Amino acid sequence: MWPDAAATMNTPGSPLRVAILGINYAPEEIGIARYTTDMAIALAERGHRVEVVAGKPYYPAWNVPGEWRGGGWRHAREDGVEITRCAHYVPAVPNGLRRVLHLASFAVMALGPMIRLARRPVAERPQVVMCIAPALLSVPVAWVAARLAGARLWVHIQDFEVEAAFATGLVGENGRAGQLACWVERQILRLADIASSISPQMCRKLLDKGFAPDAVLEVRNWANASSNFCPAEASPFRAEWDLGTRHVCLYSGNIANKQGIEILVEAASLLAHRDDIAFVICGEGPNRARLMELAEGLTNIQFQFLQPMERLGDLLSLASVHLLPQIPGAADLVLPSKLTNMLASGRPIVATAEPGTGLYDEVDGCGLSTPPGDAAALARAIETLIDDPEQSARMGDIARRRAVERWTMTGIIDKLEAALRRQTGARA
Repeated sequence: MWPDAAATMNTPGSPLRVAILGINYAPEEIGIARYTTDMAIALAERGHRVEVVAGKPYYPAWNVPGEWRGGGWRHAREDGVEITRCAHYVPAVPNGLRRVLHLASFAVMALGPMIRLARRPVAERPQVVMCIAPALLSVPVAWVAARLAGARLWVHIQDFEVEAAFATGLVGENGRAGQLACWVERQILRLADIASSISPQMCRKLLDKGFAPDAVLEVRNWANASSNFCPAEASPFRAEWDLGTRHVCLYSGNIANKQGIEILVEAASLLAHRDDIAFVICGEGPNRARLMELAEGLTNIQFQFLQPMERLGDLLSLASVHLLPQIPGAADLVLPSKLTNMLASGRPIVATAEPGTGLYDEVDGCGLSTPPGDAAALARAIETLIDDPEQSARMGDIARRRAVERWTMTGIIDKLEAALRRQTGARA
């Protein structure tokens, strides 16, 4: 079943052949889709052959737009990347069982396209098959394709799905379902030749799950350097959303369980006496309606929908303070992708994270962290930054420098490309 070694040999500077399997991809504009898309395009721009099998767009609204509905597969070439998009089940109200069915349906629909990639003539088959988790249930499909092609299987962990399900209460950790989920995760991860994740703490979890140190790589998400940031008072959203001269505490992104965004409504209530502060929650997701109900009667908070990527700079420039809430226990299970662009915008951040966690370490020095679930502490941190413009400016400068030092796309893709070459060399 293994192809001839000469056909898969990778020499320095020669194009790589990479297949990427991940449910989230453009035209979705936030979260994992943004980074999978950028990674695929960046590798294609460097001359590599990149093929993607993805789902149809649905996130974060959990709704497939009308033009994408219908069964089957769609094939396209976009920005030098060959893409196959699969139809799959998308629950309007995602809960534990429905999420499993959602991810399983994608894995089933992706099997055919992945096998077709693997059964091409030997010299055209992928040398590395990369599976993006979520969805972990897709890893066996990627494994089949990798074995048929004689390729290395690389699993890239954006979220630890099982532990996140425990933390958010979707699955009970001590029940039969939780035990089964842990067993399935262990069996699936054993299929991978190499694994990567997006923070040092998440990489340590991979070591704890049995990976050898030389089989674990940190591949961070990156800041969107193309965004043009402006002074807060110059953001066009200030007039569009009737914010006047108020300081804006901004949350932008998915509105789901693991964010614990309810604490922002509590903080807004505690700061309702401050006429100079406004909260803006800009996003979509399964908890949006409930959050709006909780905020009824508060005049210092408003809800907006996600904005196009080309307006990202204007949106993030609106903030005097960025808000980054997470529920207890989630800070080392996922490093929020929104953090990268928050840092790049040069504004201080208030996060809910315990000392010693990955999120706390990333925010330390360029913002303040408060205990998860403590709305009063969150409100005090917001006031501290808004009432001390010198401290806010200093932290904003550190945030911008940190984005350049740790989160530049070119450097991260350089590291990824080098690791891909090492993997293909090892197989040859």
